[in-house]
Amino acid sequence: MSFDYEIPELPLNFDFETKNILRQLNKSNKRLAELKGVALTIPNENILLSSLILQEALDSSAVENIVTTSDDLYRADLSLKDGIVNAATKEVLNYRQAMQKGFDMVRRNHLLTLNNIKEIQHVLESNNAGFRTLPGTMLKSSKGDVVYCPPQNAQDIRRYMDNLESYINNAEIQDIDPLIKLAVIHHQFESIHPFYDGNGRTGRIIAILYLVINDLLDLPILYLSRYITHHKGDYYRLIQAVRDNAPDNFNQWEEWILFILRGIEETATDSIRLVKSISILMAKYKSILRPLFGQQYKHELINNLFFHPYTKIEFMEKDMMVQRKTAAKYLEKIVQAGLLEKMKLGRSNYYINKELLDLFISLPANEDGRFVEPIESVKE
Repeated sequence: MSFDYEIPELPLNFDFETKNILRQLNKSNKRLAELKGVALTIPNENILLSSLILQEALDSSAVENIVTTSDDLYRADLSLKDGIVNAATKEVLNYRQAMQKGFDMVRRNHLLTLNNIKEIQHVLESNNAGFRTLPGTMLKSSKGDVVYCPPQNAQDIRRYMDNLESYINNAEIQDIDPLIKLAVIHHQFESIHPFYDGNGRTGRIIAILYLVINDLLDLPILYLSRYITHHKGDYYRLIQAVRDNAPDNFNQWEEWILFILRGIEETATDSIRLVKSISILMAKYKSILRPLFGQQYKHELINNLFFHPYTKIEFMEKDMMVQRKTAAKYLEKIVQAGLLEKMKLGRSNYYINKELLDLFISLPANEDGRFVEPIESVKE
């Protein structure tokens, strides 16, 4: 085990452009470019941001066994103001908020600074602890065995993070494809393990935002966490293999980079299918709702139904700028047309876009037969 793993400063002195990596790199970049183009078919980007980031949040949190169901998740998103949210679901919703916060920051300046990373983790964990300053953090298996000891000294953590910040934002430091750099960045961040909590989820947000700052995606809509969840055993094994075989670990680095590149190709393919399905479904709903509402139809109506698989009267009232009574009549009309299902929960009525919800539930899953329990971070 890599108790004495000395984290290297970046860039690494390896030639990562092997035949295997270049072959996979070509496939991954093609899929990303296709996803970037397909996303433009949805006229309101907030529809993709809301639903897809929420699904990414669900899968990212599942990597660390913060499990909640899609149904609970969507329902809770409408119930936040009422405080009807369990702890696991709140973790997932925090992830979405953190992703959106990070996206807003990097979209403005195309940089991912240490302050940005701290702010992302702050939203995730709802604390201001910042980088670790006290020793005692170890990575343990679910059986309690220590498998890795990250840097313990606050100065070392800051030095490594300063180096990582430069590597992320300065393309001249290493002239290699951004997807290779993404794999290196993710491994480096998880090895530094700069926070007391939330390192895994923060690292996965950084990976998606890195695609945005390199113009490989316009929106953070890649389902990378789903791939990691479904290959969790390989994910932790390959991260650890690089540490265990340092410093002569090029073969392990190649295997790790190929794992991430395959994940990008696979999840981009899934996201392309999903975005295309949403586009087709929106067109179907529009073809029914336009003649149904006539002159009362506005594009805000379709946006309301697709911004989230669940809606309610208050949302329709706000989006359509109508009185509550009119909003209720609109929703009942859509229910009668068979496009929404009405459900009463407590004192509120929810209106479910079940066809949209089914698109997320039917995404490709799961096991590769090698699932293992995750490595956890604990502070002793």
